[in-house]
Amino acid sequence: MLPALMVVLRTYAPVITLPVAALVGFVGYNLESLFDRSTPAPLEGVKDSREERRLEDAAAAVGSLKDRTFVPKSVFEKNVSPTLTKPS
Repeated sequence: MLPALMVVLRTYAPVITLPVAALVGFVGYNLESLFDRSTPAPLEGVKDSREERRLEDAAAAVGSLKDRTFVPKSVFEKNVSPTLTKPS
């Protein structure tokens, strides 16, 4: 009896599986709407806060224009390897 039942289940598995999966999905969807616990949207977007943080970091890295530390003193200091620069 058990081998015959296994043959029937194996033969009709696609026919049985689709309606069962649809029923489980329908019930789960409706239960989820009953227990809706959506999270509130943040006041500020993640992309906006990231852009602001990057701008602050870039402004801090540049420094003052009056110092002119970004201008090389001579032509020979223009493209120097980091290993050859003097510690300041």
